[in-house]
Amino acid sequence: MNLEDLLTKLSYLKEDDVDLVRKAYSFASKHHRLQKRKTGEPFIVHSLETAGVIADLKLDAKAIAAAMLHDVCEDTSCDIHEIRKEFGKEIANIVDGVTKLGKIRITRRWIFLLKKENIPEFDRQIETIRKMFMAMAKDIRVIIIKLADRRHNMKTLQGVDEERRYRIAKETLEIYAPLAYRLGMGSLKGDLEDLAFPYVYPKEYKDLKNRIAGRLEKKEKYIEKLKKIILKKLAKEGIRAEVHGRTKHMYSLWRKLQRYDNDLARIYDLVALRIIVNNVAECYQVLGIIHKLWKPLVGRIKDYIAQPKPNGYESLHTTVFADHGEIVEIQIRSRKMHDQAENGIAAHWHYSESKGTLDYLRRRTSYVPRKEIIWIKELAKWQGPLKSNKEIVDDLSTDFFSDRIFIYTPFGDVKDLPAGATPIDFAYAVHTDIGNSIGGARINGKMVELSSPLQNGDIVEIIVKKNACPKTDWLEFAKTSLARSKIKSFLKKS
Repeated sequence: MNLEDLLTKLSYLKEDDVDLVRKAYSFASKHHRLQKRKTGEPFIVHSLETAGVIADLKLDAKAIAAAMLHDVCEDTSCDIHEIRKEFGKEIANIVDGVTKLGKIRITRRWIFLLKKENIPEFDRQIETIRKMFMAMAKDIRVIIIKLADRRHNMKTLQGVDEERRYRIAKETLEIYAPLAYRLGMGSLKGDLEDLAFPYVYPKEYKDLKNRIAGRLEKKEKYIEKLKKIILKKLAKEGIRAEVHGRTKHMYSLWRKLQRYDNDLARIYDLVALRIIVNNVAECYQVLGIIHKLWKPLVGRIKDYIAQPKPNGYESLHTTVFADHGEIVEIQIRSRKMHDQAENGIAAHWHYSESKGTLDYLRRRTSYVPRKEIIWIKELAKWQGPLKSNKEIVDDLSTDFFSDRIFIYTPFGDVKDLPAGATPIDFAYAVHTDIGNSIGGARINGKMVELSSPLQNGDIVEIIVKKNACPKTDWLEFAKTSLARSKIKSFLKKS
């Protein structure tokens, strides 16, 4: 990518904003002019690629300028004071936040050791982690730029030695892809996972690639035929739509195969169809049209519009017996839903009004995903009363690094919890008053102990009792930082 390529992406900006991006490019070019990356290309190409991702997300000019400048302080003699002098406090703070993120090295293994051993030198790392979350809470553009930076680094990973490639790829799978997921950025999450997959699990990647090679090509040709049928039918019904074939991300496919006994024949969305329309009403209209064309598989219709996923994902999914008996998954969504699914929080980040995460939360609109908001609020709490290092590690290992499960209320609302969570965690995720008054719980209609671990898809009913209150032993099996902090707060007051 060169400057002209970047500028063609900026038609949504005002001329003054485009001039700011040009200025940032000139500044970065000057400081990186003698530098090359391990791949041999000029260093400024990386800055341009990172800024290009931010421009594709339609973020503001200051975010793009910060993306252009994000490595200047770390890799040249320029310091943050010079950035502040040339570009102002806001851009300097974003650049500083991205620089701090680049200095953090965390893995699941690292967190495990820290939880098990008293290692004094990790105190400095914990303080760095604290600063990372504070920077993210103050301005979410920091982590969006870091994700864009990581994406291009992963694309050029062949330029570093094998040991470092593995470490960076593992870090990408364990930290940056989950961050992208938390922010609802499905496209970036999928890219990061697929770029890391062949380095972390080379044998598994090669085996899977060989398994799907012939099948994938055949499936893609078949999907192209279905696209024409659908477009013709929708046009006849007066619906203007986009229809795309969507190949499943390799890493996601590998993880799914592990749940289906490695049986590729049971994977119906290897190549799926995605239909994008104008509004919610058309989504349901198209679903009806598709079911008239082809019979749906019983139990495979999912309405994520009426009941969005916790990370904000909205869409209709159906799996049908299409032409010649082929089983095909079809996703139907509006343009707004599609932008949200692909770009998450970036799709809603309107910088013309205010810039910070907390300001954004205060002025959020009804369609912003609850999952994003809840998590960012939790990040914001790291700016409040200081937690101990042990509490920070516990929060990271449960609320961030753990696998996630979806749990339903009796009314169909869904809560996203860490694996191993209990009815106590669920109750506090619903409301503090519910957690403080929990007297019992039913999982899928059966009474259970409050310490019972929840399983993905469970329906949980909390039984509230007037005189019930938190007990000290709840802290032994409460998993989430939210539940633990609320229990401690209650016990402290009582």
